Amino acid sequence: MSNTKPKTAITPTRDENYPEWYQQVIRAADLAEPSPVRGCMVIKPWGYALWENIQRNLDERFKATGHKNAYFPLFIPLSFLEKEAEHVEGFAKECAVVTHHRLIEGPDGGLIPDPDAKLEEPLVVRPTSETIIGAMFAKWVQSHRDLPLLINQWANVVRWEMRTRMFLRTAEFLWQEGHTAHATREEAVAETLLMHDVYAQFAREEMAMPVIKGEKTEAERFPGAVNTYSIEAMMQDRKALQAGTSHFLGQNFSKAADISFSDEDGGVQHAWTTSWGVSTRLVGGLIMTHSDDDGLILPPRLAPAHVVIIPVTHKAENPESVMNYCRKLADDLCVRPFHGRSVEVEIDDRDIRGGDKIWQWIKRGIPIRLEIGPRDMAEDSVFLGRRDKGHKEKQSMKRQAFVDGVVDMLDEMQQTLLDRAENMLKANTRVIDNKEDFYTYFTPENKQQPEIHGGFVWAHYSGEREVEEQIKKELGVTVRVIPLDSEDKPGTCIFTGKPSKQRVVWAKAY
Repeated sequence: MSNTKPKTAITPTRDENYPEWYQQVIRAADLAEPSPVRGCMVIKPWGYALWENIQRNLDERFKATGHKNAYFPLFIPLSFLEKEAEHVEGFAKECAVVTHHRLIEGPDGGLIPDPDAKLEEPLVVRPTSETIIGAMFAKWVQSHRDLPLLINQWANVVRWEMRTRMFLRTAEFLWQEGHTAHATREEAVAETLLMHDVYAQFAREEMAMPVIKGEKTEAERFPGAVNTYSIEAMMQDRKALQAGTSHFLGQNFSKAADISFSDEDGGVQHAWTTSWGVSTRLVGGLIMTHSDDDGLILPPRLAPAHVVIIPVTHKAENPESVMNYCRKLADDLCVRPFHGRSVEVEIDDRDIRGGDKIWQWIKRGIPIRLEIGPRDMAEDSVFLGRRDKGHKEKQSMKRQAFVDGVVDMLDEMQQTLLDRAENMLKANTRVIDNKEDFYTYFTPENKQQPEIHGGFVWAHYSGEREVEEQIKKELGVTVRVIPLDSEDKPGTCIFTGKPSKQRVVWAKAY
């Protein structure tokens, strides 16, 4: 028996070093690279096209539920953050602050802030926009007739993270943040849960990423919120990724910003508000849900392109005829509708080795690869490889049959990725009913590979914050959500022996 290790395009593999594998997939797929600014990244065209598809699909979903896009300032007066005590405490350590508005030449010839150009009030670079949007809502909302106010913005934010990882946690990242104001508590709660559902549906339908929906505990709640709801996905290292959050803010921010309105009886009330958001973290989640040791795997509904055609012309008597065949095929594919888009095709006619092209596209995760040379053209066929199968699994297929079946093939690939992710989630989720088994499950057997640990655990918990903080300190495990769709019955907390309303989901997390 051979002990030769199988060759993979990405080293190290997932099993050898998952965090480094993740970074290498991003590099090999040409998604992004570190920027000269510490903790920030440059998103390259292939990665940005992926984000644009995420953005386009979500934007359609937001508008279908009555929301309109707007834009608010990047800079927030420091006094605005101070109005909501929990909010400022939650974000204070992550804030970047602007204190001067001009540079001058310093004693050593370099540039320094001009001491005479100090701002009267420091400006915080947007970590989130509840406070600045609240100030505008206070102007826009005067009467119950102005409600509900349903606003979304696509923007960048800055949170000065000390330990960064591309897409998952960077000092600057891209996101959307929805902000709404309502006349009643019931309307605001319904809005919060509606957007929670929108995120869960998007994750499953577009990202092929199953998620668990639920509410956060007090310890994990958004600063200043009454309730925070999250969708949690399992990555291939069995850690959880918080993929989207929706917050019921009650009247906390409306009182701080004085968002008030005259009701139908002539009285004055404070509005009930919500906020909700997802970010470029979804790209990281997509990578870690689907990719393998040969690189990125993309769900077709979000892929920047669906098909790459690689002309094989080096032995052709008439290379241009091969190119014309490829162009005509691309034209025929591009008119096929695919979930709100057309099938998108790349023709790779670069003057490099065919094998290098193939591996580059495998690593970039394009769903379908076609190699077309003189023999294929003569047989009116295509030579096809699918990214959801091994790189050696290729087949010849009649050209028209491929054109007619390409949409079904892409749909089948999308479903395959969802099925794999669901099987991963099910296989690594356990119900645990005693503390000893809980600690054993989350304690790595191999201290040299601390990432090798348990997955998701459903366990009864009575809700004491100090218990949750102790488990986080000892195991690095947190309550991800209190599930919303659970039919779980009351029981006994495995840590305190006190009554528990239902099991909650525990995991290590990004």
